Amino acid sequence: MANNLFVTNSTAATTFIVVLFSLLLAGKSQTFSTSLPRTALRLGKQKLTHLHFFFHDVVGGPNATAIRVAAASITNTSTTGFGAVIMMDNLLTVGPEPNSTRVGRAQGMYASADLNDMSFMMVQNYVFDEERYNGSTLSILGRNPIMSPVRELPVVGGSGVFRFARGYTEARTYFLNATNGDAVVEYNVYVIHY
Repeated sequence: MANNLFVTNSTAATTFIVVLFSLLLAGKSQTFSTSLPRTALRLGKQKLTHLHFFFHDVVGGPNATAIRVAAASITNTSTTGFGAVIMMDNLLTVGPEPNSTRVGRAQGMYASADLNDMSFMMVQNYVFDEERYNGSTLSILGRNPIMSPVRELPVVGGSGVFRFARGYTEARTYFLNATNGDAVVEYNVYVIHY
Protein backbone atom coordinates (compact mmCIF):
# COMPACT_ATOMS: atom_id res chain seq x y z
CA MET A 1 0.00 0.00 0.00
CA ALA A 2 2.83 2.39 0.87
CA ASN A 3 4.48 1.77 -2.52
CA ASN A 4 1.24 2.54 -4.36
CA LEU A 5 0.82 5.72 -2.32
CA PHE A 6 4.39 6.75 -3.18
CA VAL A 7 3.79 6.13 -6.91
CA THR A 8 0.54 8.10 -6.80
CA ASN A 9 2.14 10.99 -4.88
CA SER A 10 5.17 10.93 -7.18
CA THR A 11 2.95 11.03 -10.29
CA ALA A 12 0.86 13.82 -8.81
CA ALA A 13 3.99 15.80 -7.92
CA THR A 14 5.39 15.37 -11.43
CA THR A 15 2.09 16.43 -12.98
CA PHE A 16 1.96 19.47 -10.65
CA ILE A 17 5.49 20.52 -11.65
CA VAL A 18 4.74 20.14 -15.36
CA VAL A 19 1.51 22.17 -15.05
CA LEU A 20 3.24 24.85 -12.95
CA PHE A 21 6.14 25.11 -15.43
CA SER A 22 3.66 25.39 -18.33
CA LEU A 23 1.77 28.16 -16.57
CA LEU A 24 4.98 30.06 -15.90
CA LEU A 25 5.97 29.80 -19.57
CA ALA A 26 2.50 30.84 -20.69
CA GLY A 27 2.77 33.99 -18.58
CA LYS A 28 6.06 34.94 -20.23
CA SER A 29 5.91 38.00 -22.46
CA GLN A 30 5.51 37.19 -26.16
CA THR A 31 8.18 38.73 -28.38
CA PHE A 32 6.83 37.70 -31.78
CA SER A 33 4.30 40.55 -32.03
CA THR A 34 4.51 44.28 -31.58
CA SER A 35 1.91 46.99 -32.02
CA LEU A 36 3.08 49.57 -34.53
CA PRO A 37 1.86 53.10 -35.19
CA ARG A 38 0.31 53.65 -38.63
CA THR A 39 3.20 55.95 -39.50
CA ALA A 40 5.69 53.06 -39.22
CA LEU A 41 4.30 51.55 -42.46
CA ARG A 42 3.68 54.92 -44.11
CA LEU A 43 -0.06 54.34 -44.05
CA GLY A 44 -1.52 57.59 -45.21
CA LYS A 45 -4.96 58.41 -46.42
CA GLN A 46 -6.94 55.60 -48.06
CA LYS A 47 -7.58 55.75 -51.80
CA LEU A 48 -10.36 54.22 -53.87
CA THR A 49 -9.13 53.02 -57.26
CA HIS A 50 -11.27 51.76 -60.15
CA LEU A 51 -9.57 49.35 -62.57
CA HIS A 52 -11.18 48.23 -65.82
CA PHE A 53 -9.77 45.42 -67.96
CA PHE A 54 -10.59 42.25 -69.89
CA PHE A 55 -9.67 38.71 -68.85
CA HIS A 56 -8.90 36.20 -71.64
CA ASP A 57 -9.66 32.60 -70.60
CA VAL A 58 -8.29 30.32 -73.34
CA VAL A 59 -9.15 26.69 -72.55
CA GLY A 60 -8.82 25.17 -76.01
CA GLY A 61 -6.05 24.70 -78.54
CA PRO A 62 -2.26 24.73 -78.34
CA ASN A 63 -2.10 28.19 -76.70
CA ALA A 64 -4.39 27.37 -73.77
CA THR A 65 -3.90 29.56 -70.69
CA ALA A 66 -6.37 27.62 -68.52
CA ILE A 67 -5.82 23.87 -68.11
CA ARG A 68 -7.77 21.29 -66.13
CA VAL A 69 -5.41 19.70 -63.61
CA ALA A 70 -7.84 17.62 -61.52
CA ALA A 71 -11.30 16.12 -61.65
CA ALA A 72 -13.64 14.12 -59.44
CA SER A 73 -15.16 10.75 -60.29
CA ILE A 74 -18.40 12.53 -61.33
CA THR A 75 -16.89 15.49 -63.20
CA ASN A 76 -17.42 14.15 -66.73
CA THR A 77 -21.05 13.10 -66.05
CA SER A 78 -22.03 16.14 -63.99
CA THR A 79 -24.05 18.84 -65.78
CA THR A 80 -21.91 21.46 -64.04
CA GLY A 81 -18.52 19.72 -64.35
CA PHE A 82 -18.50 19.47 -60.56
CA GLY A 83 -15.04 18.78 -59.18
CA ALA A 84 -13.00 20.09 -62.11
CA VAL A 85 -9.99 22.17 -61.03
CA ILE A 86 -8.44 24.48 -63.62
CA MET A 87 -5.12 26.31 -63.27
CA MET A 88 -4.84 29.56 -65.18
CA ASP A 89 -2.38 32.18 -66.30
CA ASN A 90 -4.75 34.41 -68.28
CA LEU A 91 -3.95 37.61 -70.11
CA LEU A 92 -5.44 40.90 -68.83
CA THR A 93 -5.84 43.66 -71.42
CA VAL A 94 -7.27 47.19 -71.75
CA GLY A 95 -9.73 46.12 -74.46
CA PRO A 96 -11.55 42.90 -75.35
CA GLU A 97 -9.17 41.99 -78.20
CA PRO A 98 -6.25 39.74 -77.21
CA ASN A 99 -3.80 42.09 -79.00
CA SER A 100 -5.07 45.06 -76.96
CA THR A 101 -2.63 46.72 -74.54
CA ARG A 102 -1.60 44.24 -71.88
CA VAL A 103 -1.96 45.27 -68.22
CA GLY A 104 -1.05 41.97 -66.55
CA ARG A 105 -2.06 38.36 -65.91
CA ALA A 106 -4.69 36.58 -63.82
CA GLN A 107 -2.90 33.68 -62.18
CA GLY A 108 -4.47 31.07 -59.95
CA MET A 109 -7.21 28.54 -60.25
CA TYR A 110 -10.92 28.04 -60.48
CA ALA A 111 -12.97 24.98 -59.65
CA SER A 112 -16.50 23.86 -60.39
CA ALA A 113 -17.94 23.94 -56.88
CA ASP A 114 -21.71 23.67 -57.37
CA LEU A 115 -23.64 20.48 -58.08
CA ASN A 116 -26.68 22.30 -59.49
CA ASP A 117 -25.54 25.54 -61.15
CA MET A 118 -22.50 26.52 -63.22
CA SER A 119 -20.53 28.24 -60.51
CA PHE A 120 -16.79 28.43 -59.96
CA MET A 121 -14.82 29.00 -56.80
CA MET A 122 -12.19 31.51 -57.93
CA VAL A 123 -8.76 31.87 -56.32
CA GLN A 124 -6.67 34.27 -58.36
CA ASN A 125 -4.08 37.00 -58.27
CA TYR A 126 -4.18 39.84 -60.73
CA VAL A 127 -0.48 40.39 -61.37
CA PHE A 128 -0.03 43.81 -62.96
CA ASP A 129 2.81 44.79 -65.28
CA GLU A 130 1.35 48.08 -66.48
CA GLU A 131 3.78 50.90 -65.70
CA ARG A 132 1.99 52.54 -62.75
CA TYR A 133 1.11 49.22 -61.04
CA ASN A 134 4.08 47.14 -62.22
CA GLY A 135 4.78 44.34 -59.73
CA SER A 136 1.63 44.99 -57.69
CA THR A 137 -1.04 42.34 -57.19
CA LEU A 138 -4.64 42.01 -56.10
CA SER A 139 -5.94 38.76 -54.58
CA ILE A 140 -9.47 37.62 -55.39
CA LEU A 141 -11.34 34.81 -53.63
CA GLY A 142 -15.01 34.07 -54.14
CA ARG A 143 -17.93 32.40 -55.88
CA ASN A 144 -18.45 33.08 -59.58
CA PRO A 145 -21.89 31.96 -60.88
CA ILE A 146 -20.74 32.22 -64.49
CA MET A 147 -24.21 32.25 -66.09
CA SER A 148 -25.29 35.37 -64.16
CA PRO A 149 -25.03 38.61 -66.14
CA VAL A 150 -22.97 40.30 -63.38
CA ARG A 151 -20.94 38.48 -60.74
CA GLU A 152 -19.37 40.08 -57.68
CA LEU A 153 -16.22 38.69 -56.09
CA PRO A 154 -14.33 40.09 -53.09
CA VAL A 155 -10.84 41.56 -53.20
CA VAL A 156 -9.20 40.03 -50.13
CA GLY A 157 -5.74 41.59 -50.27
CA GLY A 158 -2.90 42.84 -52.37
CA SER A 159 0.76 43.75 -52.58
CA GLY A 160 2.90 46.64 -53.81
CA VAL A 161 0.70 49.66 -54.54
CA PHE A 162 -2.25 47.59 -53.28
CA ARG A 163 -0.94 46.63 -49.81
CA PHE A 164 -3.81 46.28 -47.32
CA ALA A 165 -6.26 46.21 -50.26
CA ARG A 166 -9.91 45.37 -49.89
CA GLY A 167 -12.84 45.81 -52.20
CA TYR A 168 -14.78 43.97 -54.86
CA THR A 169 -14.76 43.16 -58.53
CA GLU A 170 -17.65 42.86 -60.95
CA ALA A 171 -17.34 40.35 -63.78
CA ARG A 172 -19.40 40.38 -66.97
CA THR A 173 -18.99 37.85 -69.77
CA TYR A 174 -18.11 39.77 -72.93
CA PHE A 175 -17.64 36.73 -75.19
CA LEU A 176 -18.11 32.98 -74.77
CA ASN A 177 -17.31 30.29 -77.32
CA ALA A 178 -19.89 27.62 -76.46
CA THR A 179 -17.96 25.01 -78.46
CA ASN A 180 -14.56 25.11 -76.73
CA GLY A 181 -15.25 27.21 -73.61
CA ASP A 182 -12.93 30.12 -74.43
CA ALA A 183 -14.17 33.34 -72.86
CA VAL A 184 -13.42 37.03 -72.56
CA VAL A 185 -14.66 38.54 -69.31
CA GLU A 186 -14.90 42.26 -68.54
CA TYR A 187 -13.79 43.20 -65.03
CA ASN A 188 -14.47 46.38 -63.07
CA VAL A 189 -12.46 46.37 -59.84
CA TYR A 190 -13.08 48.81 -56.99
CA VAL A 191 -10.29 48.65 -54.45
CA ILE A 192 -9.52 50.61 -51.29
CA HIS A 193 -5.80 50.83 -50.49
CA TYR A 194 -3.17 53.21 -49.12
